[in-house]
Amino acid sequence: MPVTPKDAAPPPSVTIIGASEAHGVLGRDVRSAAGEDMGRIVDVVVDRSGHVRAAAIDFGGFLGVGSRKIVVDWNALRFGKIANKKDSITLELTKAQVAAAPEYKEDAPIVVLGASGSLQPLQAIQ
Repeated sequence: MPVTPKDAAPPPSVTIIGASEAHGVLGRDVRSAAGEDMGRIVDVVVDRSGHVRAAAIDFGGFLGVGSRKIVVDWNALRFGKIANKKDSITLELTKAQVAAAPEYKEDAPIVVLGASGSLQPLQAIQ
């Protein structure tokens, strides 16, 4: 007869997400609405409560040389058709707008470029 501790944890819940319902975004190509190559998603920024706030895009450069990370508001991304790894995500910003944004650096305040094209400070989380 198996022995179980009195305070055994309940079994975890299980959710099944269909292959056509959701896809990973890290490494996905990002394009502007005009079809310009904007880079690739290299990180996702979440706040302390775990809500997704933004995405870091490896922008510019050639073959990874001279590129820099730019952070864009999650709401500026459109995921439309991303059925396979070759499908890109659309960013509602122009290449010129993203090029003018400051570079993302870890352990420094994050400047998030929004879809309206205006830069606004994030509220500090206490």
